[in-house]
Amino acid sequence: MSHPDHSENIPRLNRIAGQIEGIKKMIEDGRYCPEIISQLRAVRAATKAVESNILQKHLQSCVAQSFASTEDRDKKIAELKALFDRFDE
Repeated sequence: MSHPDHSENIPRLNRIAGQIEGIKKMIEDGRYCPEIISQLRAVRAATKAVESNILQKHLQSCVAQSFASTEDRDKKIAELKALFDRFDE
């Protein structure tokens, strides 16, 4: 099984990296705490959007293909459950 291409997320990840650099500069410059927090929240939202895009592709390709085999299907379901259990907010 081949993995889906996620390269369309690279520009968004580059923007996130730029936002992180901006936050570091804000901290170095002693900016007001709520301004920093606002930018951190923006990074979190952008990161969640990338995560959502990758999850959607995973479900549509990797998981959908696994349904041809009961063993593969069960493995993919367990894999996702473990992932979400590990990082549950």
